[in-house]
Amino acid sequence: MAEVGVPKVSVVVPAYNSGRHIEKLAASLLRQSLPADEFEAVFVDDGSTDDTAERLDQLAAEHPHIRVLHIENSGWPSRPRNLGVEHARGEYVFFADDDDWFADEALERLYACAKANDADIVVGKMAGYGRPVPRELFRKNRFDATLANAPLIDSLTCHKLFRRAFLNEHDLRFPEGGKRRLEDHAMVVRAYFLSRHTSVLSDYVCYHHVHRTDARNVTAGRLEPSSYYRAVREALDIVDVHTEPGPLRDRLHRRWLRNEMISRLRGKRLLEADEAWLEQVALETQKIIQDRFAPGVAAGLPPLLRAVAYLAERGRVADLRKLARWEAGIAAHGTIDELQRADHAVTVTLAAELRSENQPVGFRTDDGRDVLVLPMDEIAPEVLDATAQVRKARLDLVARHRETGAEIFLPNTFQTERITGTTGADTVHLVHRATATIDFAALNGGRTRGSWQLKARITNVGWTEDARLPLVFICRADGSRPRIRDQRKVWNRLRSAVGRRIKR
Repeated sequence: MAEVGVPKVSVVVPAYNSGRHIEKLAASLLRQSLPADEFEAVFVDDGSTDDTAERLDQLAAEHPHIRVLHIENSGWPSRPRNLGVEHARGEYVFFADDDDWFADEALERLYACAKANDADIVVGKMAGYGRPVPRELFRKNRFDATLANAPLIDSLTCHKLFRRAFLNEHDLRFPEGGKRRLEDHAMVVRAYFLSRHTSVLSDYVCYHHVHRTDARNVTAGRLEPSSYYRAVREALDIVDVHTEPGPLRDRLHRRWLRNEMISRLRGKRLLEADEAWLEQVALETQKIIQDRFAPGVAAGLPPLLRAVAYLAERGRVADLRKLARWEAGIAAHGTIDELQRADHAVTVTLAAELRSENQPVGFRTDDGRDVLVLPMDEIAPEVLDATAQVRKARLDLVARHRETGAEIFLPNTFQTERITGTTGADTVHLVHRATATIDFAALNGGRTRGSWQLKARITNVGWTEDARLPLVFICRADGSRPRIRDQRKVWNRLRSAVGRRIKR
């Protein structure tokens, strides 16, 4: 129980020229199930030049649990966040951004999880809008998570609940001094290593994380390669201080190789990049791979990503472009084979596969190995060895709540079928088949009001791709029997109507 007069949670929000975008966050704070006298929000206006200061002052004037600090512009969220911690009074601190928002029960649930598990950190499930959020981390609740036993390293943004005494004990603050990219990585990685107990709350979407289309938030601009990868090296330094050479260090390093380097050198992201900028990113990546990573870092990647790392380490930018053009056509395709319903439950049987344009992704059989077929030569066969990954290929069925963005993994049974000869006499491709029963009386803890889109998610050899299936389930009330909308029928009617208009 929190001390008398001490809020349970302080929400710290840096704000700069937020304008109307801050309204959604403010409204979500005012809707919290945690009583207003048990939490506070500390907004730090970073020298806004629009009407943000007035909006915040009006909000604070109307709601005693909301406070506003006004500071000269620092140009980056680090200083406002640090000042917010200094002025926070709560037992726990949550760092939010001015254009995101909370689910209605978020603070109450996060605090309850922290107290039940004596946690220094609680990572609440996130929904992303125009930006990625961790998937595997939120597959289940994890009440004693560590960097060794859970994919915590996949979540390095600061949008988490931290015990304030823990932050102060270890002087956990964001690096200041100009525009410091990845400022949250440095703070969060240290916090993970120092935390006595870290919990992951996955059974409720707590935080909605948004990429603003107007890109006016200060961290939205394109990265400057030299300073950005200097920040990557600083994060790697923190890992190295807290680990010995070996599998754990390699796995943690792999996160930056995968997310901050390889992700920028593949697919549509590479093809849309300016040539000079891309050359810089490729060079920085090459230097970090050669200078900082043990062989086990790239070796632990799936074969597609190993191929990108292989080409980057050797400076083969032209081949990276060639691979990216091919990969840009990769997509998951799914079909519904059977649909059955009984009371509140629906059973779906489906098939899904990965294709590039109209061709399935293929594997060449070579001395008992499955070797990923890519549109280029001169890549060492061991780099493309996909045997282990093919055996671990997975098909998940995911129900996404269209109104809130919540994603629920559905229990399913699946099998992978090898089809021979489609892309060549010595090749195979994979078709994944799955069956899942969706009980709408139990799904998402019975909170099912609204519409649910069904997706088939294939994870294999470096791709995680979603096939949106043509089924939408609509629940008029929580836990109610769903109405099924088959999008195929909608499209068929549209095509038919268009055809009639053309005939007339």
